Amino acid sequence: MMRIAVSDELEEMRAAVRRFVEAQLEPWAGKLEGAHFPPQVVKAMAAQGFLGMRLDEEHGGAAMSLAQYCLVQEELSRSNPVFSVLTSSTGGLTPMAIQRLGTPAQKKRYLPPLVKGAARTAFALTEPEAGSDSAAIKTRAVRKGGGWSISGVKHFISGGEQADCMLVLAVTDPGKRAKGITAFLVDGKAKGLKTTRVDTTMGSQAWTLAELSFEDCVVQDDAVLGGLGGGFAVAQDALNEGRLNVASICLGGASRLLDLAAAHAKQRSTFGALLAKHQAIQWMLADSATEVAAARSLLYETLRGMEAGREVGSAASMCKLYCSEVAGRVADRAVQIHGGMGVVRGFPVERFYRDLRLFRVGEGTSEVQRMVIARDVLRD
Repeated sequence: MMRIAVSDELEEMRAAVRRFVEAQLEPWAGKLEGAHFPPQVVKAMAAQGFLGMRLDEEHGGAAMSLAQYCLVQEELSRSNPVFSVLTSSTGGLTPMAIQRLGTPAQKKRYLPPLVKGAARTAFALTEPEAGSDSAAIKTRAVRKGGGWSISGVKHFISGGEQADCMLVLAVTDPGKRAKGITAFLVDGKAKGLKTTRVDTTMGSQAWTLAELSFEDCVVQDDAVLGGLGGGFAVAQDALNEGRLNVASICLGGASRLLDLAAAHAKQRSTFGALLAKHQAIQWMLADSATEVAAARSLLYETLRGMEAGREVGSAASMCKLYCSEVAGRVADRAVQIHGGMGVVRGFPVERFYRDLRLFRVGEGTSEVQRMVIARDVLRD
Protein backbone atom coordinates (compact mmCIF):
# COMPACT_ATOMS: atom_id res chain seq x y z
CA MET A 1 0.00 0.00 0.00
CA MET A 2 1.17 3.52 -0.81
CA ARG A 3 2.35 5.44 2.23
CA ILE A 4 1.87 9.22 2.31
CA ALA A 5 4.76 10.70 4.27
CA VAL A 6 4.09 12.71 7.40
CA SER A 7 6.45 13.84 10.13
CA ASP A 8 7.77 11.36 12.69
CA GLU A 9 5.84 13.28 15.33
CA LEU A 10 2.55 12.78 13.51
CA GLU A 11 3.27 9.10 12.85
CA GLU A 12 3.92 8.54 16.56
CA MET A 13 0.75 10.42 17.35
CA ARG A 14 -1.24 8.32 14.87
CA ALA A 15 -0.01 5.11 16.49
CA ALA A 16 -0.94 6.35 19.96
CA VAL A 17 -4.40 7.48 18.84
CA ARG A 18 -5.04 4.16 17.10
CA ARG A 19 -4.07 2.21 20.22
CA PHE A 20 -6.47 4.29 22.28
CA VAL A 21 -9.29 3.92 19.76
CA GLU A 22 -8.89 0.16 19.46
CA ALA A 23 -8.73 -0.35 23.22
CA GLN A 24 -11.34 2.10 24.51
CA LEU A 25 -13.63 3.22 21.70
CA GLU A 26 -13.94 0.27 19.34
CA PRO A 27 -16.05 -1.73 21.87
CA TRP A 28 -18.61 1.09 21.66
CA ALA A 29 -18.42 1.64 17.90
CA GLY A 30 -21.48 -0.45 17.09
CA LYS A 31 -23.52 0.81 20.03
CA LEU A 32 -23.78 4.53 19.30
CA GLU A 33 -27.40 4.47 18.22
CA GLY A 34 -28.78 6.86 20.81
CA ALA A 35 -28.77 10.64 20.79
CA HIS A 36 -26.60 10.74 23.93
CA PHE A 37 -23.10 9.31 24.13
CA PRO A 38 -22.34 6.78 26.89
CA PRO A 39 -20.65 8.54 29.83
CA GLN A 40 -17.74 6.11 29.55
CA VAL A 41 -17.00 7.35 26.03
CA VAL A 42 -17.15 11.03 27.01
CA LYS A 43 -14.93 10.42 30.03
CA ALA A 44 -12.35 8.43 28.06
CA MET A 45 -12.14 11.01 25.29
CA ALA A 46 -11.86 13.89 27.75
CA ALA A 47 -9.09 12.11 29.67
CA GLN A 48 -7.20 11.53 26.42
CA GLY A 49 -7.44 15.21 25.51
CA PHE A 50 -9.72 14.69 22.51
CA LEU A 51 -12.40 17.13 23.69
CA GLY A 52 -11.47 20.71 22.98
CA MET A 53 -8.24 19.38 21.51
CA ARG A 54 -7.47 22.52 19.50
CA LEU A 55 -8.19 24.93 22.34
CA ASP A 56 -5.29 26.69 24.01
CA GLU A 57 -3.73 25.25 27.13
CA GLU A 58 -4.91 28.21 29.19
CA HIS A 59 -8.46 26.95 28.61
CA GLY A 60 -7.52 23.35 29.40
CA GLY A 61 -7.12 22.25 25.77
CA ALA A 62 -4.31 20.36 24.09
CA ALA A 63 -3.45 23.23 21.69
CA MET A 64 -3.28 20.83 18.75
CA SER A 65 -2.52 22.12 15.29
CA LEU A 66 -5.06 21.73 12.50
CA ALA A 67 -3.03 18.83 11.08
CA GLN A 68 -2.99 17.05 14.44
CA TYR A 69 -6.70 17.62 14.87
CA CYS A 70 -7.45 16.18 11.43
CA LEU A 71 -5.24 13.17 12.10
CA VAL A 72 -7.16 12.43 15.31
CA GLN A 73 -10.46 12.80 13.44
CA GLU A 74 -9.22 10.39 10.78
CA GLU A 75 -8.27 7.75 13.34
CA LEU A 76 -11.46 8.15 15.40
CA SER A 77 -13.53 7.74 12.24
CA ARG A 78 -11.83 4.48 11.37
CA SER A 79 -13.80 3.11 14.30
CA ASN A 80 -17.01 5.13 13.87
CA PRO A 81 -17.47 8.52 12.14
CA VAL A 82 -20.03 9.40 14.81
CA PHE A 83 -17.26 9.96 17.36
CA SER A 84 -16.63 13.19 15.44
CA VAL A 85 -19.90 14.57 16.85
CA LEU A 86 -18.18 14.92 20.22
CA THR A 87 -14.85 16.19 18.94
CA SER A 88 -16.42 18.68 16.54
CA SER A 89 -18.88 20.13 19.05
CA THR A 90 -16.10 20.67 21.60
CA GLY A 91 -13.23 21.69 19.34
CA GLY A 92 -14.64 22.49 15.91
CA LEU A 93 -16.47 25.39 14.28
CA THR A 94 -17.97 27.29 17.22
CA PRO A 95 -15.19 26.69 19.80
CA MET A 96 -12.48 27.79 17.38
CA ALA A 97 -14.44 30.90 16.42
CA ILE A 98 -14.71 31.80 20.10
CA GLN A 99 -11.00 31.18 20.65
CA ARG A 100 -9.98 33.34 17.68
CA LEU A 101 -12.46 36.20 18.03
CA GLY A 102 -13.98 36.01 21.48
CA THR A 103 -13.46 38.47 24.29
CA PRO A 104 -11.59 37.25 27.40
CA ALA A 105 -14.96 36.96 29.17
CA GLN A 106 -16.48 34.89 26.35
CA LYS A 107 -13.50 32.55 26.28
CA LYS A 108 -13.52 32.10 30.06
CA ARG A 109 -17.23 31.38 30.08
CA TYR A 110 -17.58 28.99 27.18
CA LEU A 111 -14.29 27.17 26.51
CA PRO A 112 -13.17 25.38 29.72
CA PRO A 113 -16.38 23.29 30.08
CA LEU A 114 -15.91 21.92 26.55
CA VAL A 115 -12.56 20.34 27.42
CA LYS A 116 -14.11 18.54 30.39
CA GLY A 117 -16.98 17.15 28.34
CA ALA A 118 -19.39 19.19 30.44
CA ALA A 119 -20.73 21.21 27.50
CA ARG A 120 -21.26 21.08 23.75
CA THR A 121 -21.75 23.69 21.08
CA ALA A 122 -23.67 24.07 17.82
CA PHE A 123 -23.26 26.20 14.71
CA ALA A 124 -26.61 27.73 13.73
CA LEU A 125 -26.41 29.00 10.17
CA THR A 126 -28.76 26.96 7.96
CA GLU A 127 -32.39 28.05 7.51
CA PRO A 128 -35.36 26.64 5.58
CA GLU A 129 -34.59 28.94 2.64
CA ALA A 130 -30.86 29.51 3.19
CA GLY A 131 -28.58 26.53 3.30
CA SER A 132 -25.86 26.65 0.69
CA ASP A 133 -26.52 30.36 0.10
CA SER A 134 -25.58 31.48 3.58
CA ALA A 135 -25.81 35.17 2.70
CA ALA A 136 -29.57 34.72 2.16
CA ILE A 137 -30.45 34.05 5.80
CA LYS A 138 -33.58 35.74 7.15
CA THR A 139 -33.13 35.44 10.92
CA ARG A 140 -33.10 39.02 12.21
CA ALA A 141 -31.47 40.67 15.19
CA VAL A 142 -32.77 44.13 16.08
CA ARG A 143 -31.76 46.54 18.81
CA LYS A 144 -33.69 46.15 22.05
CA GLY A 145 -32.67 48.06 25.13
CA GLY A 146 -29.01 47.38 25.80
CA GLY A 147 -28.91 44.33 23.62
CA TRP A 148 -30.42 42.51 20.66
CA SER A 149 -33.64 40.63 20.00
CA ILE A 150 -33.21 37.64 17.69
CA SER A 151 -36.15 36.21 15.73
CA GLY A 152 -36.19 33.54 13.06
CA VAL A 153 -35.84 29.82 12.40
CA LYS A 154 -32.74 27.69 11.97
CA HIS A 155 -32.91 24.08 10.88
CA PHE A 156 -30.68 21.08 10.21
CA ILE A 157 -28.53 22.28 13.13
CA SER A 158 -26.32 19.38 14.17
CA GLY A 159 -26.81 18.67 17.87
CA GLY A 160 -28.67 21.96 18.32
CA GLU A 161 -31.10 20.53 20.85
CA GLN A 162 -28.21 19.48 23.11
CA ALA A 163 -26.02 22.56 22.75
CA ASP A 164 -25.11 24.60 25.80
CA CYS A 165 -23.86 27.38 23.56
CA MET A 166 -24.51 28.05 19.90
CA LEU A 167 -23.11 30.47 17.37
CA VAL A 168 -26.10 32.07 15.65
CA LEU A 169 -25.87 34.07 12.42
CA ALA A 170 -28.48 36.81 12.12
CA VAL A 171 -29.09 39.84 9.90
CA THR A 172 -28.45 43.14 11.67
CA ASP A 173 -28.38 45.37 8.56
CA PRO A 174 -30.57 44.01 5.72
CA GLY A 175 -29.28 46.52 3.19
CA LYS A 176 -25.74 45.18 3.29
CA ARG A 177 -26.48 41.48 2.56
CA ALA A 178 -23.37 39.48 3.61
CA LYS A 179 -21.79 42.49 5.34
CA GLY A 180 -24.96 43.01 7.35
CA ILE A 181 -24.76 39.62 9.11
CA THR A 182 -23.58 39.38 12.70
CA ALA A 183 -22.57 36.36 14.80
CA PHE A 184 -24.05 35.95 18.28
CA LEU A 185 -23.25 33.51 21.08
CA VAL A 186 -26.55 32.28 22.48
CA ASP A 187 -27.02 30.01 25.49
CA GLY A 188 -28.91 26.82 24.74
CA LYS A 189 -31.46 27.62 27.45
CA ALA A 190 -31.95 31.27 26.54
CA LYS A 191 -35.46 32.65 26.91
CA GLY A 192 -37.15 32.82 23.53
CA LEU A 193 -35.19 29.91 22.09
CA LYS A 194 -37.14 26.70 21.49
CA THR A 195 -36.32 23.39 19.88
CA THR A 196 -39.33 22.80 17.66
CA ARG A 197 -38.20 19.61 15.97
CA VAL A 198 -35.41 17.03 16.11
CA ASP A 199 -34.73 14.77 13.15
CA THR A 200 -32.51 11.73 12.95
CA THR A 201 -30.75 10.89 9.73
CA MET A 202 -30.27 7.76 7.65
CA GLY A 203 -27.06 7.34 9.67
CA SER A 204 -26.68 6.77 13.37
CA GLN A 205 -29.29 8.26 15.68
CA ALA A 206 -26.41 10.16 17.26
CA TRP A 207 -26.56 12.39 14.17
CA THR A 208 -29.39 14.66 15.29
CA LEU A 209 -30.55 17.68 13.31
CA ALA A 210 -32.57 20.26 15.22
CA GLU A 211 -34.98 22.95 14.12
CA LEU A 212 -34.61 25.97 16.39
CA SER A 213 -37.11 28.78 16.75
CA PHE A 214 -36.02 32.21 18.00
CA GLU A 215 -38.89 34.38 19.20
CA ASP A 216 -37.73 37.66 20.70
CA CYS A 217 -34.66 35.90 22.07
CA VAL A 218 -32.83 38.75 23.81
CA VAL A 219 -29.05 38.75 24.17
CA GLN A 220 -26.75 41.48 25.41
CA ASP A 221 -24.07 43.32 23.45
CA ASP A 222 -21.43 41.04 24.94
CA ALA A 223 -22.95 38.15 22.96
CA VAL A 224 -21.65 39.58 19.67
CA LEU A 225 -18.71 37.64 18.25
CA GLY A 226 -16.39 39.18 15.69
CA GLY A 227 -18.00 42.61 15.67
CA LEU A 228 -21.13 43.96 14.04
CA GLY A 229 -21.37 42.89 10.42
CA GLY A 230 -18.54 40.41 10.84
CA GLY A 231 -20.71 37.31 10.97
CA PHE A 232 -20.28 36.21 7.38
CA ALA A 233 -16.49 36.30 7.70
CA VAL A 234 -16.75 34.33 10.96
CA ALA A 235 -18.81 31.69 9.16
CA GLN A 236 -16.53 31.47 6.12
CA ASP A 237 -13.37 31.03 8.22
CA ALA A 238 -15.06 28.36 10.33
CA LEU A 239 -16.50 26.50 7.35
CA ASN A 240 -13.13 26.28 5.59
CA GLU A 241 -11.69 24.36 8.51
CA GLY A 242 -14.94 22.44 8.81
CA ARG A 243 -14.43 21.16 5.27
CA LEU A 244 -11.02 19.78 6.20
CA ASN A 245 -12.55 18.20 9.28
CA VAL A 246 -15.14 16.44 7.11
CA ALA A 247 -12.45 15.35 4.66
CA SER A 248 -10.51 13.75 7.53
CA ILE A 249 -13.58 11.94 8.82
CA CYS A 250 -14.37 10.58 5.35
CA LEU A 251 -10.77 9.55 4.79
CA GLY A 252 -10.73 7.60 8.06
CA GLY A 253 -13.97 5.83 7.22
CA ALA A 254 -12.87 5.00 3.67
CA SER A 255 -9.54 3.65 4.92
CA ARG A 256 -11.27 1.33 7.40
CA LEU A 257 -13.74 0.14 4.75
CA LEU A 258 -10.87 -0.74 2.43
CA ASP A 259 -9.28 -2.80 5.21
CA LEU A 260 -12.57 -4.56 5.96
CA ALA A 261 -13.19 -5.32 2.29
CA ALA A 262 -9.69 -6.69 1.76
CA ALA A 263 -9.88 -8.86 4.89
CA HIS A 264 -13.27 -10.26 3.82
CA ALA A 265 -11.99 -10.99 0.32
CA LYS A 266 -9.14 -13.05 1.79
CA GLN A 267 -11.50 -15.12 3.95
CA ARG A 268 -14.66 -15.67 1.88
CA SER A 269 -14.73 -18.27 -0.90
CA THR A 270 -17.07 -18.59 -3.88
CA PHE A 271 -16.95 -21.00 -6.81
CA GLY A 272 -14.07 -22.85 -5.20
CA ALA A 273 -11.80 -19.83 -4.79
CA LEU A 274 -11.29 -16.93 -2.41
CA LEU A 275 -12.97 -13.69 -3.40
CA ALA A 276 -9.49 -12.21 -3.53
CA LYS A 277 -8.70 -14.48 -6.49
CA HIS A 278 -11.54 -13.08 -8.62
CA GLN A 279 -10.53 -10.26 -10.93
CA ALA A 280 -13.78 -8.36 -10.39
CA ILE A 281 -13.04 -8.14 -6.68
CA GLN A 282 -9.39 -7.28 -7.25
CA TRP A 283 -10.35 -4.36 -9.46
CA MET A 284 -12.77 -2.98 -6.86
CA LEU A 285 -10.05 -3.18 -4.22
CA ALA A 286 -7.50 -1.61 -6.56
CA ASP A 287 -9.79 1.30 -7.39
CA SER A 288 -10.55 1.86 -3.71
CA ALA A 289 -6.88 1.74 -2.70
CA THR A 290 -5.95 4.21 -5.43
CA GLU A 291 -8.68 6.66 -4.49
CA VAL A 292 -7.92 6.47 -0.77
CA ALA A 293 -4.25 7.18 -1.46
CA ALA A 294 -5.13 10.11 -3.71
CA ALA A 295 -7.55 11.51 -1.12
CA ARG A 296 -4.95 11.24 1.63
CA SER A 297 -2.32 12.91 -0.54
CA LEU A 298 -4.64 15.83 -1.37
CA LEU A 299 -5.68 16.35 2.24
CA TYR A 300 -2.19 16.07 3.74
CA GLU A 301 -0.67 18.41 1.15
CA THR A 302 -3.39 20.97 1.81
CA LEU A 303 -2.77 20.77 5.55
CA ARG A 304 0.98 21.15 5.01
CA GLY A 305 0.38 24.21 2.86
CA MET A 306 -1.90 25.83 5.40
CA GLU A 307 0.49 25.19 8.28
CA ALA A 308 3.31 26.71 6.21
CA GLY A 309 1.20 29.81 5.69
CA ARG A 310 0.75 29.29 1.95
CA GLU A 311 -2.38 30.42 0.11
CA VAL A 312 -4.30 27.25 -0.71
CA GLY A 313 -7.28 28.84 -2.47
CA SER A 314 -10.16 26.44 -2.89
CA ALA A 315 -8.15 23.42 -1.72
CA ALA A 316 -10.34 22.98 1.36
CA SER A 317 -13.37 22.58 -0.91
CA MET A 318 -11.42 20.16 -3.10
CA CYS A 319 -10.59 18.07 -0.04
CA LYS A 320 -14.17 18.03 1.21
CA LEU A 321 -15.55 17.22 -2.24
CA TYR A 322 -13.06 14.52 -3.16
CA CYS A 323 -12.76 12.77 0.20
CA SER A 324 -16.53 12.61 0.74
CA GLU A 325 -17.17 11.24 -2.75
CA VAL A 326 -14.30 8.75 -2.48
CA ALA A 327 -15.77 7.56 0.82
CA GLY A 328 -19.10 6.99 -0.93
CA ARG A 329 -17.53 4.94 -3.73
CA VAL A 330 -15.36 2.91 -1.37
CA ALA A 331 -18.37 2.23 0.88
CA ASP A 332 -20.43 1.08 -2.09
CA ARG A 333 -17.70 -1.31 -3.22
CA ALA A 334 -17.22 -2.62 0.32
CA VAL A 335 -20.92 -3.43 0.56
CA GLN A 336 -20.78 -5.20 -2.80
CA ILE A 337 -17.75 -7.26 -1.80
CA HIS A 338 -19.44 -8.32 1.44
CA GLY A 339 -22.58 -9.39 -0.43
CA GLY A 340 -25.47 -10.23 1.89
CA MET A 341 -23.43 -9.33 4.96
CA GLY A 342 -22.93 -5.87 3.53
CA VAL A 343 -26.60 -4.94 3.65
CA VAL A 344 -27.54 -6.44 7.02
CA ARG A 345 -28.27 -3.80 9.63
CA GLY A 346 -25.59 -3.69 12.31
CA PHE A 347 -22.64 -5.00 10.31
CA PRO A 348 -19.78 -2.48 10.19
CA VAL A 349 -19.81 -1.89 6.41
CA GLU A 350 -23.56 -1.23 6.44
CA ARG A 351 -23.12 1.23 9.30
CA PHE A 352 -20.27 3.04 7.56
CA TYR A 353 -22.25 3.16 4.31
CA ARG A 354 -25.11 5.05 5.99
CA ASP A 355 -22.98 7.34 8.12
CA LEU A 356 -20.56 8.40 5.39
CA ARG A 357 -23.35 9.26 2.95
CA LEU A 358 -24.24 12.26 5.10
CA PHE A 359 -21.00 14.05 4.33
CA ARG A 360 -21.78 14.67 0.68
CA VAL A 361 -24.54 16.94 1.98
CA GLY A 362 -23.40 18.33 5.36
CA GLU A 363 -20.85 21.16 5.64
CA GLY A 364 -21.70 22.24 2.09
CA THR A 365 -22.96 19.90 -0.61
CA SER A 366 -20.71 18.50 -3.30
CA GLU A 367 -22.38 20.83 -5.77
CA VAL A 368 -21.53 23.89 -3.67
CA GLN A 369 -17.92 22.75 -3.34
CA ARG A 370 -17.73 22.52 -7.13
CA MET A 371 -19.07 26.07 -7.39
CA VAL A 372 -16.37 27.31 -5.00
CA ILE A 373 -13.65 25.45 -6.91
CA ALA A 374 -14.88 26.66 -10.30
CA ARG A 375 -15.00 30.25 -9.06
CA ASP A 376 -11.35 29.92 -8.03
CA VAL A 377 -10.42 28.38 -11.39
CA LEU A 378 -12.14 31.16 -13.33
CA ARG A 379 -10.82 34.04 -11.24
CA ASP A 380 -8.71 36.50 -13.25
